[in-house]
Amino acid sequence: MFNIALFGAGRIGRVHGANIASHPETRLAAIIDPDKKAAMKLASKYNTRLMSVSEAMENPAIHAVCIASATDTHADLIERSAMADKAILCEKPIALNPTRIRQCLDIVHQRNMPLLVGFNRRHDPHFALLQQRYAQGAIGKAESLIITSRDPLPPPIEYVKVSGGLFRDMAIHDFDMACFILGESPVSVMARGQCMVDPEIGKAGDIDTAISVLTFPGGAMATIINSRRSACGYDQRIELHGSEGTLTVTNVRENQVQLWNESGFQQARPEYFFLERYKKSYQAQWQHFVEVLANQASPCCNGHDGEQALIIADGAAESLRTGQPVTLPRLR
Repeated sequence: MFNIALFGAGRIGRVHGANIASHPETRLAAIIDPDKKAAMKLASKYNTRLMSVSEAMENPAIHAVCIASATDTHADLIERSAMADKAILCEKPIALNPTRIRQCLDIVHQRNMPLLVGFNRRHDPHFALLQQRYAQGAIGKAESLIITSRDPLPPPIEYVKVSGGLFRDMAIHDFDMACFILGESPVSVMARGQCMVDPEIGKAGDIDTAISVLTFPGGAMATIINSRRSACGYDQRIELHGSEGTLTVTNVRENQVQLWNESGFQQARPEYFFLERYKKSYQAQWQHFVEVLANQASPCCNGHDGEQALIIADGAAESLRTGQPVTLPRLR
């Protein structure tokens, strides 16, 4: 049984808390959050205790940490966890600054501690199967990849102001997914975007609609379409075109019932938002982390992957600002 300290009792923390508590090989041993009311509510639900950061780090009975706290705490908590010899699952991003990420990862590497970065969509059964079929040669050489990701509604302006921007907060999932599917790191990015959904997002210095094009060493191009609003619900689709065929993942719907009659065709909307759409992927991600803890697997999405996704996001932001394609650096 692995004892886990959970940092963060907010929306994502509650998702992780449920998966930790329900897994037969893990125990939710501690919750750490400056919001004592939220922390106590979660601790009461799972009959666990509250701890300070220092108490969790210094407790030898804590085997691993799950970091689902505010973004600006991630790098510091990763470093402290590595120094305390605790395995780490951390929500994206590691940090919003590539230099800070490298500093953090240096400590992780020095301490030789496993770090799984929480790009949970890699664990989605549909996307994972698409990637597997491509890797097995089902459609030959990849030529173009289209990833569509549209939220049902824009987030609160208070969130937008601290999110790091659409590319670092939202599109970063899709940048990672493109690398995961194609098995390569892109060499360049070109991005365009504007504010079409909520003018308050523009006043906050961000955009809510964007298209990014990544070019990969093998010649394939990935087009990533992002919007903070979709009238039809949470729009999550992938199309991968190759020399010998096409692989697609369509939206997962609230139910699979279809109505055909003389007036036409009706079917359910897509799952409402990411908590519903990616419930299974969060569960599969936690199962993978348990396998990492048991030395049965290495993190499938490590610090290098987390750094790569942020570099692409930064490149997209620069391309938006300059109107020019940006050549992406190769990582160490």
